[in-house]
Amino acid sequence: MKIAVMGAGAVGCYYGAMLARAGHEVVLIGRPALVEAVQANGLILEMGGESHVIAVEVSDDPAAIAGAGMVLFCVKSSDTEDAGRQIAPYLSDDTLLLSLQNGVSNPERLQAVTGHAVIPTVVYVASAMAGPGVVRHEGRGDLAIGGPGSDAAAEVLNGAGVETVVSPDIIAAQWVKLILNCAYNALSAVADMPYGPLVAQDGIPELLEDNVAECRAVAEAAGVALPDGLLDNVRGIAKAMPGQYSSTAQDLRRGRMTEIDFLNGEIVRKGRELGVPTPINKTLTALVKLAETKLG
Repeated sequence: MKIAVMGAGAVGCYYGAMLARAGHEVVLIGRPALVEAVQANGLILEMGGESHVIAVEVSDDPAAIAGAGMVLFCVKSSDTEDAGRQIAPYLSDDTLLLSLQNGVSNPERLQAVTGHAVIPTVVYVASAMAGPGVVRHEGRGDLAIGGPGSDAAAEVLNGAGVETVVSPDIIAAQWVKLILNCAYNALSAVADMPYGPLVAQDGIPELLEDNVAECRAVAEAAGVALPDGLLDNVRGIAKAMPGQYSSTAQDLRRGRMTEIDFLNGEIVRKGRELGVPTPINKTLTALVKLAETKLG
């Protein structure tokens, strides 16, 4: 199957590499630096202490998506509408379009601008770009998906060694991931610390607990039924990935604007709409935006 990755950063390159290793025809749509590096050296996947050179196609032109049976849409949340409009002319009626993005609003926004059904996807992977065309896998890699077309997409992904489950309540799964991000992303970015050392600081475990409670109140007001044990899941992230920096921290380190408006900022917006106070998430959003003012 031809599979296209729109927005080939750390997430897109990892899953693109896994699919290409399984024999699929993969094309990455990314920045010029990625295109140049992959054309010269192939896509390099660092995983399990080894480096693998993966043969993929690469382009900076969304038209390269034409003919793809599956598209992994991995752009930053702020770019969803623009990138969605760019790919819309090249989507076939039977193309499986998956939104591998943070937040909870992207699938709906993507569907609105493309007029194409979108499969919401919750991503559980720790990966980072170690350089142009070099993606480093640091943990997990499983996905949860839901909605029409999910069974067919899961068959392809599982066949490529990407553990994928079809969730009976993908909206709740998206909210769980959003809350995990809201707990760690801003703090990791502001402190410029990975999760393990971060939670070892005085007051941080209590702050995480209070933040989860605030996010849960917003979710419940929105009619989302969250599973039990959510706080334990949040605490477990630091134990499972102690050396991981959040994607927000990685953005600031690279001098890029973050997705904070679609993470903690999403909780603030939803809380405002529903009449639920969100002082913790409002503060964390403001702190990251202050850090963004220092970007060149």
